[in-house]
This record gives sequence, C-alpha cells and structure tokens, in this order.
Amino acid sequence: MQRDRITIATRESKLALWQAEFIKTQLETAHPGLQVDLLAMTTAGDRWLSSPLSEVGGKGLFIKGLEDALLEKRADLAVHSMKDVPAQLPETFTMPVIGFRDDVRDALVVPGGGSLDDLPDGALIGSSSLRRQAMVLAARSSFRVAPVRGNVGTRLGKLDAGEFDAIILAAAGLNRLGLSSRASQLLPVELMLPAAGQGALGIECRAEDAQVLELLAPLQQPEIESCVAAERVVSAGLGADCSAPLGSYAVLDGDQIHLRARLLRTDGSAAISAEARGPRAADVGAEVAQSLLSQGAADWLAALGRG
Repeated sequence: MQRDRITIATRESKLALWQAEFIKTQLETAHPGLQVDLLAMTTAGDRWLSSPLSEVGGKGLFIKGLEDALLEKRADLAVHSMKDVPAQLPETFTMPVIGFRDDVRDALVVPGGGSLDDLPDGALIGSSSLRRQAMVLAARSSFRVAPVRGNVGTRLGKLDAGEFDAIILAAAGLNRLGLSSRASQLLPVELMLPAAGQGALGIECRAEDAQVLELLAPLQQPEIESCVAAERVVSAGLGADCSAPLGSYAVLDGDQIHLRARLLRTDGSAAISAEARGPRAADVGAEVAQSLLSQGAADWLAALGRG
C-alpha cells in the first residue's frame, strides 16, 4: 500500500526551502494525489555563525538536525545540496535519489562586475570554503581570503556593505534563487574544480522505509548519480570531509566516467591532482583516491586534522 502523505524536513534558508519545494513538486507530479508537507527547521550549522565551518564540525552540522527528524519520524525525507553531505552516511539512512544537477561552477560576485583578473592585488575575497580559498590563492597568491558565513542573501549583503571586495558562491545556488545576474564571472572548472556533488540535489530517507523508497524511484537520475558517486568515493577514500580543500568532478563520456580531483594546501602554494576513466563509479573514484594517497594526500589532510 503506497503512502498518500509524506513530510520533507528542510532547513529554513531560502535556498533550502527552494530545494524542498522543488522536490515536493517533482513528487506531486510523479504521484498525483500525494500530499507533501514541509517541516522547516533551524540546524546547528545555521545557529553557529561565529566560527568557520571547518573549525566546528563541517557542513555535516546542517545535516544532523534533519536526520534527527527522520529518526524521530517527524519527517520522511530530507533534501540536501550534495556538496554539503558527508562522504559516509550512517547505516540508518540511504540516499536513493541524487540528481537535478545545475551548473557545477563557482561564481565570482564583484560589486559593479568584473572578473578575477580584474581584481587588484590584495583584494579581499570572502568564502567559508577552504577549497575555494585555496584555489583562489593558487590563482594569485597576492589575494587575501576570509570566511563569510550565513545564507546566500546574508553573504551578498555583507559584500554590498563593503566588507569584501568580492565573494565566491555556488552558481547553482544563485540560479535557483533567481540571482544569476549577480554572478560577475563563472569560474571555469580548470581554475576552480568543484566540490564533490556540487550543483546536485540529494534526497535522504530511512533505509528501512520501503514505501518512501517506492515513491522516490521515479525521481532517480542514474547518470548524475554515477558521476556524483565517483566524486564522493574520492572523499571517502581519503577520509576527507566536505570542508577539506579538495575538488572532485566527474562527467560522462559515452559509457565512461571521467573523474578529476585536486587537493591543495590551504594557502594555495601547492596541489596534487589525479584523474581516471572507467565504467564504474566505485572503481574510478578508488583509482583517483589511491593516486592522491600515493602523492601524499594523507599527510596533507593530517596537517588539517582531517586525515
């Protein structure tokens, strides 16, 4: 017997609510007559704004509160930005849908416009992502970087108030909020390799909930899921969380997954890279992770306290 009503747990930010509403529409379209409710919540990651995420537990802080709602059966599923999801899920949960991938690139936002090359030496660039900070410094060591916390609107407000010369955000988030015009430059992946899962949405539910899994089946997008899975295998293989200065991006080339990854020193002074091709996400991701480990990735991550 199929369920006729389910609840989505979501953070209360505009972007999280957009994502939850989007999946609500997808479910209601796939299952006419299904009622989908939203349970909006404030997570620990939303409340803890005084320190960089990399210092207080990473982006998993945004996930745990939603998972608690699933465990307590106050909600049936949760919608996440995949780049925020830790590489390993607790066995209690599963991620049956990974898809709906938007632009994977990072967006530079500069008041009045301009590209990264137009910014002067010493320009202060805001981002709470160690990956973005390291890659910006790798592009030009004379830049200054500083963390900027809060939702998309809050970060744009700090930029507009003159606290930064520029900030870097995910292009997908700007697109979903109707703010794509704020992007001064979409940074090429060769310069700013995306985080694992960037631009994709993931739907998490209790692993035992067969009825919800049945409802979610029509939303599956296997090609996107394979690419994101390969990217996440790299993080898992390195024991790196989603706040590490690590980029990982896969695309399909025929029946082959082409995966690239890059790990940087936080000051951008050095990087190690690897790539691989193959038909199976697990194998390609493992090959890239092993290549990075052979180049010293474990020591680099240990220096950050993430190895």
